[in-house]
Order: sequence, then C-alpha cells, then structure tokens
Amino acid sequence: MMQQASATDPAPGRRPELVPDPDAEAARIAAVRRYDILDTPPDGAFDRVAAMAARLFDVPVATVTIVDTDRIWFKAAHGLEGVAQIGRDPGLCGSAILRDDTMVIPDTLKDPVAADNPLVAGEMGVRFYAAAPIITPDGHKLGTVNVLDTRPRSITEEDTATLADLAAIVLDEMELRLSALRALRDEQARREAERRHAEAERARAEAERAAREKAEQDKAAIAAFASTLQRTLLPPALPVVPGLELACHYRTASAHDVGGDFYDVFPLDGGRWAFFLGDVCGKGPEAATVTALARHTLRATAQIDADPVTVLSSLNTMLLTDVTAGRRFCTVLFGLLEPREDGGFTVTLATGGHPPAYHVRPDDSGAVWVRAVRPKGGMLVGAFPQAPFAQTTFSLTAGESLFLYTDGLTEARTTEGAILGDDGLTGFLHQRTGPVTATSLVEDSITLLASLPDGAGDDVALLALSVPHPHTMPDGSVAATAHTATAPEHFGQER
Repeated sequence: MMQQASATDPAPGRRPELVPDPDAEAARIAAVRRYDILDTPPDGAFDRVAAMAARLFDVPVATVTIVDTDRIWFKAAHGLEGVAQIGRDPGLCGSAILRDDTMVIPDTLKDPVAADNPLVAGEMGVRFYAAAPIITPDGHKLGTVNVLDTRPRSITEEDTATLADLAAIVLDEMELRLSALRALRDEQARREAERRHAEAERARAEAERAAREKAEQDKAAIAAFASTLQRTLLPPALPVVPGLELACHYRTASAHDVGGDFYDVFPLDGGRWAFFLGDVCGKGPEAATVTALARHTLRATAQIDADPVTVLSSLNTMLLTDVTAGRRFCTVLFGLLEPREDGGFTVTLATGGHPPAYHVRPDDSGAVWVRAVRPKGGMLVGAFPQAPFAQTTFSLTAGESLFLYTDGLTEARTTEGAILGDDGLTGFLHQRTGPVTATSLVEDSITLLASLPDGAGDDVALLALSVPHPHTMPDGSVAATAHTATAPEHFGQER
C-alpha cells in the first residue's frame, strides 16, 4: 500500500507541504504498532546500521527513526547524544515518509519547508539531510534511515541506493525481531495453558510429565527457530544474470544448529555482478550473528567499491571492530563478474583463507579440464588487523564453469574412511562425463555426498556459475528459477 498524501494551501513564498491521507496514515500507524518497536531498549543491530551510515557517508549524525502519531522516535542515533525523540510537526522524517523514494535536501536553508525545522534553525544547524524510508512488504513506511551534516553537500544516485539498502537492512532486523517476539509469546501462552491443565493432576505425576514435555518442546522450538533464522541468512532466490547459468545447494549438518555457511549473487552498476561464498567458524547464535554481519557488510561495501580485495578488507575491519562478532572469523571467496563484448565474463576472484574454487571445462578428448583457482596470500577474515588478501583475474567463456564450495564437501569421508580432500574433489571433477554446467556440477556433487557412508558431517554450501553455449537457448539467454527450501536442506538451480 502506498502512502497517499495531499498538499496543504501554502503560505505566501512557501511551496506546498504534503500531509498524509487519514486512512493511509491510520493503516501506517497500525503497521508501526504491529512491529512493537517503539520505546524498546537500544539494540546493537540498529546501532550498527546508524554507525555504518555515518561512516559510509562521512557525516557527523546518522539516525534510525520510527514515525509515531505525534513524535519522531529514535531507535538508533549516531552522533546525537541524549535525544530519544522529537516532535513530528514540523519534522524532516515526517516529510520523508510521504515520499516513495529517498529524500535528499542538499541545502536546508534553501528549502522553504526544511528551513524552519528546529534542527536547521536551532543550535545544531543542519544544512544537509537525506533519508530513505523503511518500507514494509505491504508498502507501509514505518520510519527512515537518515544522514545529516552541518554543511551543504550533494550525493550520487549510488549513494541514495546505498541509503535505501541500509533502510532495507533495518526492515530485515525488524522482521527477524518480530518473528522472535511472536515465537516467544506463543511459547509463553502454550506453557501457561499447559500449567493450568497440569494443576488438576497430582503433584508428582505433573512434575514428571512437565519435565518430559519441556525437554521435547524446547528441542522442537530450538529446531524451528534455527530453521527460521537460517532462512533469513541466505538469499531467497538466485537472480537472473544475462548470459549466465547459476545453481546452488545448502545443507546444514543438524536441524538444531544454525549453520555458518553463506553465499549470495547480486547486481552492481554498469552491468556487473558480484558473488560470494563463505564459512563462519563455529555454529549456533554466535555464528549466525557473524553470518548476518558478513552478508550485510559484503553487500553494502561492494556498492561503494566493488574491488574484491577492498571488499574483503572492509569485512576484516568490521569483524575485528564490531563487538557483536566476538572473536569469530570466517573464510570467504568474493568475486566480480564483468560481461565481455565477445561473450562470457571477466572474473576477478579474491580469497580470504577459503578453499580454492575450480574452473572447469570439457576438453577436445571428452574429458574435463580442471584448474584450481587459488590466489596466493589470502588470510582468514577477522583474525588479524593487517591481514593481506589476494585476487586473480581470468575469463569464463562458453562451455566453462566456476565451482565454489565450503569445506563440508572436502571433509566428508569416503568408504575407506579417508577425507575426500582437494585431491578427491579434483579427481571427481576430472572423471565426470556429463555436461559441464552449473546445474550438473551441483547435482552431481549432491549425488557424490549421498553416495558416501556418512554423507557430510558438516554444513555444505555449493555455488556454481557457468556460461552456456548460445545455441542452448532459442534466444541465446538463460533464465533462473527460484531456489526452493526445506529443513535442513535446500537446493536451487536455473536452466
């Protein structure tokens, strides 16, 4: 639902001010109440978004706000100490939620509405303001992510897109928090109902039964929460990349643990695409925190500077400085795809201590040519402040594929009890007789894991990219299908 607004009659010398449609505003306020976010304690996830916004835009003040009926409430405020809320009217945030896109005021003194705002006319002296609305899936604008400066300035379209991405990250955190609150309330209601029912039982029989039930219920609740959380840490579908086939697979070793493997494929400017695959040390809630932080940091940083080594260096700094990451580290492969005029892609791949990717293609003899892509010098991400990272550049042309995986694949054990290892995986790729496509590589790897006595003892994530021959599709294009999910495994492919 889009926020409807109308213009009030302007005073002489002023442009019209938009006011919300009463029905739309009532629906928006209902959405704010649904998320139950107002007047909640500080939260590190939202504080990180405000700090990241201030750092990315090099401004002294950045905030995450929720617009209530008569006030602007600050969920996070970087550089604005001691302020929890301000009045809604007149308010910059109140104006920003009436727009469908990012609101940018390069010089507030030249804006007839903003010039009278207390933040502009008062002691703070705000001269620049930009805000991206936090928009729910059903179209309601809950609030904004804002950046403010005391000097006039302008920003690029890429900057406004970055601010919109930060607002989307805030909504992701709110959705996750809402899911957790609902699960907690349901669990509390269920336990209360059971307690009242059990009061009619004899004391000793009730205690024994309650103990057994609680153990089973806690186990199921943990598994359900882990499955829900895991789905939020992975992209919901593979994108359509013109001229490229993609396939992926993800499987957690246990339904009770949140896996630490992650991957993504997303667009950049100029027809370029970025992709990454990584593995966080450990499992459980701590690893999940790092997984979410890594995905958000890699995506946000690549929009500013997509150089793979620069992206890994930014993630390294974030993991070392963000207190919520603890002492966790991860391994990552981060790649950049640039379309070539003659077809295919130029691939720049950087490593942060991750196992090598494999560049594969069929040769003239019908066998499969396999090359390990292993840039020398890439260290673990988040382990050392001055960790170096390395990258390499090569071409991916028609009939060729790039295969990425986490160590759950190579650490699986064969029928002889030995670890499959890099040599075993290389041999498996060499011996393949089918087509070398993203889909076939992933499907055959799943079959390989299923043939091993114990399958995979650890989480496994697979991501494959291939350039099809133009004649494989009637119009020379490749379409993607959304990836499906099951617990604890999901597999996605495109043809």
